[in-house]
Amino acid sequence: MKIAVPVKADNSIDNHFGHCAYFKIFTIGEGNQLISEQIIPSPQGCGCKSNIATELAELGVTTMLAGGIGEGAINKLDLNGISVVRNCSGDSDRLLADFLAGKIKDGGESCAAHEHHHDEDGHVCNH
Repeated sequence: MKIAVPVKADNSIDNHFGHCAYFKIFTIGEGNQLISEQIIPSPQGCGCKSNIATELAELGVTTMLAGGIGEGAINKLDLNGISVVRNCSGDSDRLLADFLAGKIKDGGESCAAHEHHHDEDGHVCNH
């Protein structure tokens, strides 16, 4: 299984999927063991208007752990077989560990506009 996370240079979740600097891709093996990590640069522009969903799908990504993300981007990811867990924040490595332990659930809200803010202290995956 491969899980992608939009991240900043400091390894924290970028709160805006469509404008993140990088995507960190975790490859997970048997027993939820981390096999590898890969960082790819994000294409310029809005995530829903780029080819990032196709690119991530071609890399084998099946899950996206995201902070703020709009419906257009969610729809593109879904069309490419990538499920989205919304409203995540904090350190991407800790987020992955919590997700694999079953502690992370979809926050259920999408960004209606490009002015969505999240609490950046600690680790939060719902409002």
